Amino acid sequence: MSEAGSEMGLVVVGAAGRMGQALIRAVATMPGARVAGAIERAGSPHVGKDAGELAGLGRIGVAIGDDPLPAFAHAEGVLDFTTPAASVEFAGYAAQARIVHVVGTTGCTAGDDARIAAAARHATIVKSGNMSLGVNLLAVLVEQAARALGPDDFDIEILEMHHRHKVDAPSGTALLLGEAAAAGRGIALAGNDVRVRDGHTGARQAGTIGFATLRGGSVVGDHSVMLAGTGERITLAHHAEDRAIFARGAVKAALWARDKKPGLYSMRDVLGLA
Repeated sequence: MSEAGSEMGLVVVGAAGRMGQALIRAVATMPGARVAGAIERAGSPHVGKDAGELAGLGRIGVAIGDDPLPAFAHAEGVLDFTTPAASVEFAGYAAQARIVHVVGTTGCTAGDDARIAAAARHATIVKSGNMSLGVNLLAVLVEQAARALGPDDFDIEILEMHHRHKVDAPSGTALLLGEAAAAGRGIALAGNDVRVRDGHTGARQAGTIGFATLRGGSVVGDHSVMLAGTGERITLAHHAEDRAIFARGAVKAALWARDKKPGLYSMRDVLGLA
């Protein structure tokens, strides 16, 4: 553990991936944080390599390992943009080590979320479908707009596009925005969401929140929330141009959570938007 007032030691899991490398660069270049460990899956060809060299920073003296337990034991936090199964496992390890766990993983099931929430009894966990300041501000605006523009007059549609390699749909950010819209309407998103339209669908059901998903190329992340009324349409949008915005947000979340009690927090908490 680092001493109070010193740099916060952070472990990056999934360190060899695109997001992992962005996280290593963010930790290494942001004040108040240092790379305390880097983890990859067992058998990865990157195990043993210097994490800084892999991320284009030059040597930082941190070799990529495949065992998270000793790394977590000597750190204050972990940054995790991996897979749902891995994030659940890492949440348990973070709870054992009593450290901060920042989870940017998307595609979690209700069961995954329940296990992560259980780990938050002992770990300080910040989990969000999107770690950027802009998207979380957008979510607040979407909630306000959905509250002001009722379902009798305005329909809500959420459109998102990501790169061809993204495996979950709708994106975690789209679902975050959908939850914000549902909160503004005072309804649950589950049961009021429309994920697929195909064939003869009939007229649109009032009060539902629609999702449309596009995939292709190298798009980091585009999200639009449309509130469509009769004769007018309002569009609230965010365009991510560099995944570094998510990495910087994750480091900010870890630094914010450093002195917080165990519990499950969101980026709205981190940014004072809750």
